[in-house]
Amino acid sequence: MPALNNRVITSGESAEGAASYRVLHFSELLRRRVCAGKIKDRIGRLTDLVFQLQEPYPRSVGIYIEHGWGKPTEFVPWENVLRIEEDAIFVETPETGAYPPFVDQAGWLLVDQHLMGRTILDLDGRRCEVVNDVLLVNRMGKLFIADVDISFNGFLRRAGLQKLRWSKDRLISWKYVQPLSVEDVVATDKVSLSITRNQVMELPSEDLADVLEELQGEEQEALFGVLDSEKAAETLAEAEPRAKRQLIEDLSHERAREIFSEMTVAQLADLFAVLPFDDASALLTLLEARVAEKVRSILAEREAEADDLMSQDYVSIRKDARVAEVLADIRNAGHERSAISYLYVVNDQDPTLIGVVDLRELVLASDATVIGDIMVSPVVAAEKDAGREDLIAMFAKYHYRMLPVVDSDDQILGVINYNDVMKGIALRPKL
Repeated sequence: MPALNNRVITSGESAEGAASYRVLHFSELLRRRVCAGKIKDRIGRLTDLVFQLQEPYPRSVGIYIEHGWGKPTEFVPWENVLRIEEDAIFVETPETGAYPPFVDQAGWLLVDQHLMGRTILDLDGRRCEVVNDVLLVNRMGKLFIADVDISFNGFLRRAGLQKLRWSKDRLISWKYVQPLSVEDVVATDKVSLSITRNQVMELPSEDLADVLEELQGEEQEALFGVLDSEKAAETLAEAEPRAKRQLIEDLSHERAREIFSEMTVAQLADLFAVLPFDDASALLTLLEARVAEKVRSILAEREAEADDLMSQDYVSIRKDARVAEVLADIRNAGHERSAISYLYVVNDQDPTLIGVVDLRELVLASDATVIGDIMVSPVVAAEKDAGREDLIAMFAKYHYRMLPVVDSDDQILGVINYNDVMKGIALRPKL
């Protein structure tokens, strides 16, 4: 698990995406000496770091110093911090001999008080892990919270045993783990996975698949659970085999049936091919009889034909239509983006395929242009009984993103997407 993307900060990046930065662990800053100008002028030790909650990452606003023994606290604004060194944090000498007492403000978060040791909940309110450390990024004099560390390494650092290393750090991006509010953290002693349903839906399916591949157990299940059936199907189709098996394992039959209904035959076959035989057989019963038969054909014979793999998700238009009319229809019809790479031109009386228009050509043409003037004809198409190897060869030769499937009378029956053939079926081993 990192969780949601293993590390927010990678080499050459920072919390704001620029080049130079320094990564720090809060556990190693906690109790570090704070000195005014020179190492001999110690004013205390760092008790906590104070951050302002903001998007995308909280920004430091100051250092909290607690002296104990009835002495007042001190708050060092971050603009007064000069530098952070291994043995001390250097700040400007206070004008009045001491910095003012700490006074909490709305929207402020204290790392040790509000995050360290807190329980992380998943989206359904179940306990996942504990925050053992917080990863900070220091860039151009500013400090940001980037990730929380739930690994045992963080626990070792907190115990002063940073030279020991148990395993790889397990980081969860701040974008997905944060308190609902400071008040909630104080009241509940918990933080929560905070990615919203809308944020999840906006992520590309391939990115979501990458995220889910990095998660384990309840956290993976929780994130997948917030996806609607269509998004879940797209994401499942993009996932690696191990993640496919994990995601399918705990699905209810009702949820699985909804997701499967959004997948193409090729995607379903790709999914079932990586499942244990008994699981695949049981899940086949959730499909419509016609679809299940096609999936069985692909899995059993490994020589699926074009009409087994094709999708009905395509756009057909008339030869005499004008560009403005077609664009308006596309905008109003709510087609999937993958369905409009090409537009297929058919006769008025029947679906005989007579031409094809690339979407890019359509967009670049003037509104008054007639489709017949920009269409390409004849069309490269697959016959409905073309085998998998024939389809692979066609995609490799022509480099199209999809191919139309036609019958013996050149009437369009459906389309085959490149990914359904080249990424999935061609590489799948037999059950």
